[in-house]
Amino acid sequence: MTALDHLVIAPIVIPTIVAPLALLAMRRRRRVGVALSLAGCVAMLGAALALFGVAQDDAIRAYPLGGWPAPFGIVLVIDRLTAIMLVLAAALALVVMVHAVVTAMDRKGWHFHPLFHFQLLGLNGAFLTGDLFNLFVFFEVLLIASYGLMLHGQGAARLKAGVGYVIVNIVGSALFLIALGLLYGLTGTLNMADLARRVAALGMADQGLVRIAGLLLLTVFALKAAVVPLHLWLPRTYTATAPVVAALFAIMTKVGVYAMIRTVPLIFGAGAGAAAWVPAPWLMPAAVLTAIVGFAGVLAARGMREQAAFGLLGSTGTLLLAVACWTEATTAAALFYLVHATLAGAALFLMADVTQRRRGPYADAAVAGPRFAGQQAAGLLFLAAAIAAVGLPPLSGFVGKLFILQAVAGTPYWWILWATVLGTTLIGVIGFARSGSAIYWKADGADPVAGPVRSRADFAAPLALVALLGVLTLGGGWATAQAQAAAAQLFAPHRYSLAVLGPAR
Repeated sequence: MTALDHLVIAPIVIPTIVAPLALLAMRRRRRVGVALSLAGCVAMLGAALALFGVAQDDAIRAYPLGGWPAPFGIVLVIDRLTAIMLVLAAALALVVMVHAVVTAMDRKGWHFHPLFHFQLLGLNGAFLTGDLFNLFVFFEVLLIASYGLMLHGQGAARLKAGVGYVIVNIVGSALFLIALGLLYGLTGTLNMADLARRVAALGMADQGLVRIAGLLLLTVFALKAAVVPLHLWLPRTYTATAPVVAALFAIMTKVGVYAMIRTVPLIFGAGAGAAAWVPAPWLMPAAVLTAIVGFAGVLAARGMREQAAFGLLGSTGTLLLAVACWTEATTAAALFYLVHATLAGAALFLMADVTQRRRGPYADAAVAGPRFAGQQAAGLLFLAAAIAAVGLPPLSGFVGKLFILQAVAGTPYWWILWATVLGTTLIGVIGFARSGSAIYWKADGADPVAGPVRSRADFAAPLALVALLGVLTLGGGWATAQAQAAAAQLFAPHRYSLAVLGPAR
């Protein structure tokens, strides 16, 4: 193997090294620990961009750890979809880390930086792994780190929401293990490429159990993605935690969606016999309900953090409307919208943080209050983030929703999907307009908020996210082509199996 081949493992190695080093440095030399953490984020983004460049040749590469070939050893796989997710996670992590350092949010606990990088370890591992059991392991790594990050800064509300969050995820982990047990008992493997071949070869006597295993996997991934009716944990958790942490968590729900996109066409695709597309009948109505509940929550929310949490839920529903059609065209549209929705959701949380720091006792409540420092700049940034979140022109949300509407136009019940997308967009516009006008464009006549003079440096991170959304808009043609190429790989599962296992024996 060349040095370039070994680059595949870099997104896992970097946070594995940075996390303990940052932990050791934080107590005695805090600046060194912060520098290490920021350097780790930069290095991770560099590695992700390099892998993205490697993936442009349209090849799928397998990296067997320890030289043990699949399906006997642990294998990492890099393709176009994995590269996209790695770049998205690394870019978001760097922006959020900068915001945490600038606002001194990272100082509210000694373990923020190590937990942050362990979270990235779990995310990157989930994107790279070619094995369902290791997907479970990396899920647990990112969940354990998220428990600590969620409680960062302490508080009774966070502790209460954290207990519920832990219980929900323990249930999800148990269901995941049951599904893995069923699949291993039926096929004797958990390597995804090997599963694709063996599920297709199962006899009729085993089809019932493999369908149950597929539905259990879908349930677990839907729980991670907060799909209705498994969504109740998300608004409470994301509202209670620190906004800077919630901004990183914007990609957490997308991990569940990624797992669906990765496993269903590969393992339960057209060649899976009676188990083919087993999640299809259940995911579409759940996606419609998720979009409606999410944007209805945006309308009813009483604060910016709550509104951002429900906006994230609504965007997941919109994303799943495209995913649930299980065609190459709709999956391409979903991948474009996935990148957009993650950045837009994170921008809303960071704007909530900037605003609540400047409004004193009014915090992020969606009510008119006194004027505050940087109100006009904050209002303009919120306007841009809200426009992106609901999908209005000129930002990439409009491009993404238009892409979805075009892709689903030829599918059965397309009119339901169109009505859901357009109707929830209108509800979202009304909800964000209500809160934005109250917070940024109205004043209750009171004196300006008194408090310490705050640097405008805390505008840098949300501005960077809005800029990234602008870049995604300007490069819409190129980004669309990338999404279509990634979808083409997903719907050619034989290529994935060939890259991981070699020719069928």
